[in-house]
Amino acid sequence: MRGWEWRRRRPVVVLLVIVVALGAGGYVVWSYVRPYLHGSNCEVAAVERTVPLDLEQAANAATIAGVAFRKSLPERAVVIAYATAIQESHIRNLPGGDRDSVGIFQQRPSQGWGRVDQLRDPVYATSKFFDSLVKVKDYLDRDLHDAAQQVQRSADGRAYAPHEDRAKQLAEAYTGRRPAAVRCWFSPSKRTEPRREEAVRALHQTFGTSRLPVTRDGDRHTVKVPTRRTGWAVASWAVSHAQGYGLSEVRYAGYRWKSEAGHDGWTEDGHAPADHVAIR
Repeated sequence: MRGWEWRRRRPVVVLLVIVVALGAGGYVVWSYVRPYLHGSNCEVAAVERTVPLDLEQAANAATIAGVAFRKSLPERAVVIAYATAIQESHIRNLPGGDRDSVGIFQQRPSQGWGRVDQLRDPVYATSKFFDSLVKVKDYLDRDLHDAAQQVQRSADGRAYAPHEDRAKQLAEAYTGRRPAAVRCWFSPSKRTEPRREEAVRALHQTFGTSRLPVTRDGDRHTVKVPTRRTGWAVASWAVSHAQGYGLSEVRYAGYRWKSEAGHDGWTEDGHAPADHVAIR
C-alpha cells in the first residue's frame, strides 16, 4: 500500500480498533456486573406464568417435596402442604407467630407438635405435617381447604383455598413432573464457601438415604436416582439450596445449572448424565 493511501485510511483503521476494544471491554464489564444487577431470587416455571420465590422460600419448597418423596406420598399431598405453608408463613421458617406458633406451618408446641427447636427444622416440621395429613380419612378426595383444616385446625380453614393454583404449580416443578422448571440465582456477594458434604447429609435427611446412593469424585458428588422424575426433584432441591451450601453447578438429564449464570436457568449440556444428578 502506498504511503498516501495508508495515511488516508489510517484514521478509519484506528477508529475500528477503538470500537472493537471498547466492545470487548464493555462485554467484560457487562459480564462482571450482570450477576450483581440480577440480585437474588428464584422462579418456578408453570404453564401460563412463572411463580417467584425468594431463596428461603425456594429452599423450603424443595424440602417439602423431598420429605413427601421419602414418605412415598402423592403429588396431591404436596399441593396441600404448599397451600398450607403459603397461608401460614408464606413458605418461610418463621421464629414466631400467633401465640406460640413457629416454623413453616406455624405449628404450636403447646398443641403437641414438638419442641420449638424441632419445629424450626423444616424437615421435622414437614414430616409432622404429613404424618397428620395421612391420618385424615380420604384426604386425597377432600377439597384442599378441608384437608388442610383437618390438620391445622385454624380459625378459618377456607383461607387455604385461594392458594391451590399456586401450590399446584410449585408441586409440578418440585416433585419433578415438570423438568428444569426451577431456577435460582444470587449475587456474587451472597456466595458462600462450598459445604458439599453437609449438602449431601441434608439431601439424605430430606429424601431418605436408601434410594439415593451418593458417590464422590473429587469436588463432585453424584446422586444415583431411580427415575427421571426423582432426578428432577433432586436437581431442583440442589439448585434451591445452592446458595446456602455453596454449590456452584448441578447437571442432570442433558441440562446444566451454574451459579455464576443462575439467572439463565438450565442450559443444554449433552454430557449431563441421565441416571444420576451431579452436584459440585
